[in-house]
Amino acid sequence: MSLANFESYLRKNALLLTFHKLNRKFPSTRYIFKWLLISTLLGICVGSVSAFFLVSLEWATQLREANNWIIAFLPVAGLLIGLLYYYLGKEVEGGNNLLIDTIHAPQQYIPFRMAPFVLTGTIVTHIFGGSAGREGTALQMAGAIGDQFSRIFRLSASDRRILLISAISAGFGSVFGTPLAGAIFGLEVFLIGRLKYDAIFPAFCSAIIASLVTDSWQVGHTHYHIPVVPEVSAFTILYCVLAGAAFGIVAASFSKTIHLCSKIFKAIIPYPPLRPVAGGIIVVIGVWFIGTRYIGLGIPVIVSSFNESLPPYDFALKMIFTIITLSAGFKGGEVTPLFFIGATLGNALSYFIPLPTGLLAGMGFVAVFAGATNTPLSCIVMAMELFGSECGIFVAIACVVSYLFSGHTGIYNSQIIGEPKNPHFVQSAGKTINEKPSSIDKPLTS
Repeated sequence: MSLANFESYLRKNALLLTFHKLNRKFPSTRYIFKWLLISTLLGICVGSVSAFFLVSLEWATQLREANNWIIAFLPVAGLLIGLLYYYLGKEVEGGNNLLIDTIHAPQQYIPFRMAPFVLTGTIVTHIFGGSAGREGTALQMAGAIGDQFSRIFRLSASDRRILLISAISAGFGSVFGTPLAGAIFGLEVFLIGRLKYDAIFPAFCSAIIASLVTDSWQVGHTHYHIPVVPEVSAFTILYCVLAGAAFGIVAASFSKTIHLCSKIFKAIIPYPPLRPVAGGIIVVIGVWFIGTRYIGLGIPVIVSSFNESLPPYDFALKMIFTIITLSAGFKGGEVTPLFFIGATLGNALSYFIPLPTGLLAGMGFVAVFAGATNTPLSCIVMAMELFGSECGIFVAIACVVSYLFSGHTGIYNSQIIGEPKNPHFVQSAGKTINEKPSSIDKPLTS
């Protein structure tokens, strides 16, 4: 061995020795370096894909708005989506519930084709006028990408769970531009009432890096503003509780109805590719009579709800269009439509509740989402990231009350109830939402 090689050997071993000493003295060192590396790679990939998705979604929206006649072909688009998933995508049809199931019990790797399939299905849905969102697509693309890292790094089942949580956090945080809320959403969404704290560092790293990467691609996010935030008083707190109860009831109604309509479509139409055809026909008829206000993301209406009075039935019609679109088998997320429903419901409540219209719209924006996804903490943080910290107390009350009033329902059937929302309903602990027997909603008797 030459002198130069010997010196290099000594330097390398000195570094290894130093690292091992640090690892013994500070046990978290290896954990931090490991997940920092994985989270950085994951964040770069997911943030870039989210940027591409947001640009594609903007293109699809502009194309539809410039050619409204294209909406007439929504049933044909539904048939193509149905055929794609029936013949090539059965393994990934579970969508977000598949991600949650894999976190609970990691078995088969999530096929990578989930990402291009859901991306294609969502863009087609928006081009032809379906009422859908973007969260579901972002989470599924991130989850499909993330699980490939599990294969590459040969992660254990426990580490796979952490990686999938981090992927969900990255997808949510990057697509909405809310990295802190995204991190908490990933930790909160799969197990109602509990957080997985051993994933907290990877989740925050992945969400923050993914959001920064999306921003670095010069992709913008929608900005919202609450013009007036009143002083906190006994009366304003009471009004927030009343509004939160309304938001929770609507969230539960949305969740129950979309699952019911999905069962109806399956019962009436046994052949899956024909279900979105039927749903597309219903949506096209609705657009023919009502107009295009309630299709797509509906961002302009959401922005308007913060500043002006809107028709009080906006939230109900958006619910109908969204439930038909998604329960029939079109692709996309529920969250942005839930933002629309919540913001316009808050706007409608301003006719009866003496709080500023913009504040009620902002409260509804996050509180209906909190009730439908059982993620109150991430929704509170999201509100402060989007609207500013001044509204924090008001949105916190609305989100918590909505979470309680929505009961053990939700848009994600695979969520497991870790801690019941009410101590009287302890029979529900450990069960998923769709496993919950009717007796669960009856309190224990002494």
